[in-house]
Amino acid sequence: MVNAAGKFGPYDQPGQARPAPVAGMRNAPLLSGRGQTGSELVRSRIALQVRLKSVSPGDRLPDAGVLAEELGISEITVRRALEGMCQDGLLDRRRGRAGGTFVAPGWDTVVALMHDADEAASLNAFHLLLECGLVAHSAGELPVDRLEGLRTLVDEMDLADDPARLLELEARFHLDLAEALGGPGIREFAGDLLGRLCLLLPAPTPAVVRAQNRCHAELLAELGRGAMDPAVRAVKQHQHVRPS
Repeated sequence: MVNAAGKFGPYDQPGQARPAPVAGMRNAPLLSGRGQTGSELVRSRIALQVRLKSVSPGDRLPDAGVLAEELGISEITVRRALEGMCQDGLLDRRRGRAGGTFVAPGWDTVVALMHDADEAASLNAFHLLLECGLVAHSAGELPVDRLEGLRTLVDEMDLADDPARLLELEARFHLDLAEALGGPGIREFAGDLLGRLCLLLPAPTPAVVRAQNRCHAELLAELGRGAMDPAVRAVKQHQHVRPS
């Protein structure tokens, strides 16, 4: 069971220190005219950690005070968000010595009822804009070793058979890409966006993820050559992969 500080901090490897936030990034709008609320931040953070397998259905979440400190929002906001997720069926509240707030065993079933294609399309468009901008800004200026970790993820995805593992690696690729091109603050920002998409979209099939991974490989090859236009095209192709 999970009850350790750090599970819902920045989206990086266990044991790493929390990076200093980019000025203004925490409250930056995800869509024009609308910023992410504290409740949405809690939901997106938990959703992405489930996708990343940092927590699983049945696991206990950190206490509200720990989450509040890590997310930089008030404890009452966290408590209200957790209560709302309990009412939605995403989380379970248990009393007693072994009590606390737990990821509901039926997490996937409940999430499937929350899919919203229209909102997901808007967030996907924003994510595409973010990645294209990062690629255009960074192409031709990346140190050679900056892409090595991303290439390792591409190789792991080629070998992975488990659908959940494929989804985890796909999410980690985009988090690591955001950090490689924009820094730790952009990684957190992209992570909260991806977390919201985990709640709004059905998980892609293994066949789609493998096709997307070919776009990953092409993107890294073009970034390695410093070719901005082909790299941007690879980002766009990734988002337009559809089930065959």
